Amino acid sequence: MTSLPFRSGFVCVAGRPNVGKSTLVNRLVGRDVSITSPKPQTTRNRILGVLRGDGWQAVLVDTPGIHQPSDPLNTRLVRYALTALQDADLILMLVEPLHQTGAGQRNGRHAALRNDDLRVLEHVREAKAPAFVVVNKVDAASEAAVLETLRRYGAVKRFDEIVPVSALTGRNVPRLAKLISARLGPGPPYFEPDQVTDQPLPHLLGELVRQEAFRRLNEELPYSTAVRLERIEAKENLHVVHARLFVERDSQKGIVIGKGGRMLRTIGQGARRRMEGVLGTRVYLELTVAVLQNWSRDPRRLQELGYPEE
Repeated sequence: MTSLPFRSGFVCVAGRPNVGKSTLVNRLVGRDVSITSPKPQTTRNRILGVLRGDGWQAVLVDTPGIHQPSDPLNTRLVRYALTALQDADLILMLVEPLHQTGAGQRNGRHAALRNDDLRVLEHVREAKAPAFVVVNKVDAASEAAVLETLRRYGAVKRFDEIVPVSALTGRNVPRLAKLISARLGPGPPYFEPDQVTDQPLPHLLGELVRQEAFRRLNEELPYSTAVRLERIEAKENLHVVHARLFVERDSQKGIVIGKGGRMLRTIGQGARRRMEGVLGTRVYLELTVAVLQNWSRDPRRLQELGYPEE
């Protein structure tokens, strides 16, 4: 009896900022491999997570949101996403349900497709891989809005499947996983059976610090932050983690530290708890803040902080 060949492939999860790409990747993988935040444009790297089943493995590529970039950092982020689109074996384009006007009216009108979704769609059209459109956040939309969104994207004729889901609650995500599996072709297992992400430990721990900064800091300040893990010391049932959080201006440093160091302690405490969940030990986190003038616009600084040119 001949056994079936192993199936695998790279699945690019693409969309505009803040549509829930990282939340969906984490839900499919079964644990957090990519940071999430209510603020847009949280993901800054291509994060690989692994969805697997009996005889197959899907490598999920969580990409930065595709948008019109305004500085060197965001130009690189968009380039990461577009490269992942071109390299994919399957594309998941995430969108949200269309906004329904005339609330409370059974036959209310719906807004047109968003310009930023149309920008993503243009790039998906140019890619060669088969594509699904995944309508996320259906738990927060009316049935009419979801049905109209499915109809609009069904008329595009680019997508092999149109799948409504809620990445937050898990609704219909198992069906999406089955559809992904069915699209995989013969290929090798790219990750070991117990591996769920490609992210090295220092990067993953640094991202936990940045996630807390995004959650705690207001307005534009989180986008001016970057994190570097200086070193990790493993001791008996304890990891000592030394991390540095960078901002772009002296005025930002004071805000991140906060009155009496309160804000920095809050960020550190939240990050430490998440690190303990990852490492399975107690963590002592030594977190400091430094100014790196205009790092997001400096090609050399971007390279140093882990955002290389393609």
